[in-house]
Amino acid sequence: MNAVEQWRQALAEAGEIDSEVTDRIISVHGSRGVQAIEAVAEGRVKQYNDFTVVVGHDDEYIVEDDGCTCKDAEYNLDAEDPTELCWHALAVKIAREVDAVDDHDMFYSEVRDLL
Repeated sequence: MNAVEQWRQALAEAGEIDSEVTDRIISVHGSRGVQAIEAVAEGRVKQYNDFTVVVGHDDEYIVEDDGCTCKDAEYNLDAEDPTELCWHALAVKIAREVDAVDDHDMFYSEVRDLL
């Protein structure tokens, strides 16, 4: 079991982001883990009919299968290493485990056209 699977299991067992789970996430992911936890706490993980989106500070990022449209994921992370995830992908994992995804019964592509 890799480090991500370990904190996900601990999170599933706790059912919430408690101090132990927070410490585990941060020990594996550092500042990315901090940003992910903050995004979940602030309700910035959105599920649309077509995509899961994380609202960042400057833009919105589409997350699919641990991949993300952000520059961090594109340039800085090893796609072969399951512990190397951008904070957007981490936020989605965390939000799904604690049922904190903000569901929208609409297509993101429609919302994006309005922005």
